[in-house]
Amino acid sequence: MSNNQHARRRRHLRVRKRVTGTPERPRLAVFRSNRHISAQIVDDVSGRTLAAASTLESDVRQAGGTSNVEAAARVGRLIAQRAEAVGVKRIVFDRGGNRYHGRVASVADAARESGLEF
Repeated sequence: MSNNQHARRRRHLRVRKRVTGTPERPRLAVFRSNRHISAQIVDDVSGRTLAAASTLESDVRQAGGTSNVEAAARVGRLIAQRAEAVGVKRIVFDRGGNRYHGRVASVADAARESGLEF
């Protein structure tokens, strides 16, 4: 494992110590790879994923690239719509060990603008 991977894993564990999704306020977990970004709304108490969105979906892919800030914003808007459809308005944000910057921040900002409360 490289130093960067090890550092991200340590940051992720540090974040997850404090961030837990509940039925009243589930967790918005963001995963970022070099090509794609995905987001899930998770209730950690019951261990269920309530909503999910990703740049792997065909409607998001057709709108442009998958590894840029605009694609991340599309995922953020989509996850906010799907969260509202299942009755979720307030969430806690789990950045997955990534810095709150670029694509990760774009998902959060778009979700916030679309009506989710952090």
